Amino acid sequence: MFKAIILSGSLLITIGLAACASNGNKSLKDESETSVQNKMVEGKTTKVEVQAMFGAPLKTSFTDDGLEAWTYEFKDLSADGMSYVPFANWFTATSSGTKKELVVEFDTQNVVKRYSMNESEVTEKTGAFNRE
Repeated sequence: MFKAIILSGSLLITIGLAACASNGNKSLKDESETSVQNKMVEGKTTKVEVQAMFGAPLKTSFTDDGLEAWTYEFKDLSADGMSYVPFANWFTATSSGTKKELVVEFDTQNVVKRYSMNESEVTEKTGAFNRE
């Protein structure tokens, strides 16, 4: 009986850990539009300073006029109800939460030209029936 209690307890812990997930650049976790405004100044903050604050970007791209842009992303998700139904979650499940995205564009001198910080509600679908 003691083994059954330990097994069921460890199963609940495993399910609980799987229910919440975050991924992406963890340096954005506690950031908001206001906190980023307090750290970054257009025309003054350098690329080296941005990397020191937020680490390496998730994606690097270039604008039509050849300027470099860095994208940072962080998602904090929790599993929705169907994710807890045994076997059903193999076919359809969703996770909901927030997504933060910071895009920073640099000028030719490697100084921040402009940036955008957004936070939005997101839902992600998984499972065999939710594949696109």
